[in-house]
Amino acid sequence: MAVGIFDSGLGGLTVLDAVARRLPEVPFIYFGDNANAPYGVRDADDVYQLTCAATERLFDAGCDLVILACNTASAAALRRMQEGWVPRDKRVLGVFVPLIEALTERNWGDNSPPREVAVKNVALFATPATVRSRAFQRELAFRAIGVDVEAQACGGLVDAIEDGDMILAEALVRSHVDALKRKMPFPDAAVLGCTHYPLMQEVFQAALGDEVQVFSQANLVAESLADYLTRHPERQGPPREPAFLTTGNPDKVSNSATQFLRRRISFQSA
Repeated sequence: MAVGIFDSGLGGLTVLDAVARRLPEVPFIYFGDNANAPYGVRDADDVYQLTCAATERLFDAGCDLVILACNTASAAALRRMQEGWVPRDKRVLGVFVPLIEALTERNWGDNSPPREVAVKNVALFATPATVRSRAFQRELAFRAIGVDVEAQACGGLVDAIEDGDMILAEALVRSHVDALKRKMPFPDAAVLGCTHYPLMQEVFQAALGDEVQVFSQANLVAESLADYLTRHPERQGPPREPAFLTTGNPDKVSNSATQFLRRRISFQSA
């Protein structure tokens, strides 16, 4: 059994890269729904239908555990999937939980009442769909009180990163940080709520200032998955080379992914 990693495009490759380094013995299958990307501009029902279809494809490929390495899918579809769609013998996990665990310094299994935490003012940078869902604020409220979250929808940033236009991407990051600071001048922490954004983490940090702690998801997800597989070793199959599937043009996506990770990645048609 392999572990499936799903994203609407290439952003989830940052998660795959981190978990593959952390867990080299674990087999992975990556699925990019590049033909329908980006998800961040779609409505919740559309995201739900597309996410279910992609997850079903990973189940068919032999994955009993699927990680939604897409914040938009995690925000707009995960809870609905877990409540009525995911088969009992399968598991689908999102990327918000490890982030909120790190932000609040509380394990997800800690069901004690919400309490005050060290961080008071949090800047959330995410896609428009993730911001609209308010999923991050909702999940955070289960764990912490007294935290002010200011969300900034980063329109255009995913497209610029996917197109490899880093000059435009850097300009957009600085513009979105400026817009956020007009609403929250002095954040304690910043959350990069999209798996594309780690590629721009240094730019976010420089624009926000060294005094702001920037939380990025890839390494946090990798540590959380390592802990999960320690507790559920039956979800892990024998080692093998990772496989890469896409709904887009395999050659085009392979070339973009190779530029994205700066190593050769070969996708096949899903």
